[in-house]
Amino acid sequence: MKVQEGLIPTVLGTVVTATGTVMKRKRMTPMITAGIIGFGLAHVVLGAIDLVEHRDDMQ
Repeated sequence: MKVQEGLIPTVLGTVVTATGTVMKRKRMTPMITAGIIGFGLAHVVLGAIDLVEHRDDMQ
């Protein structure tokens, strides 16, 4: 099974962003949660860029 390039970082970024959001709701340290959310969002954006660039490679 071949995984499309960019899919793993996008999924990982989604999980990390969701984790940061849950931590924020539990009133954890604001700077740490903001860093985790930002790190996750960066992975989502970079993964999405890879998905768009390589969308024709799977055909």
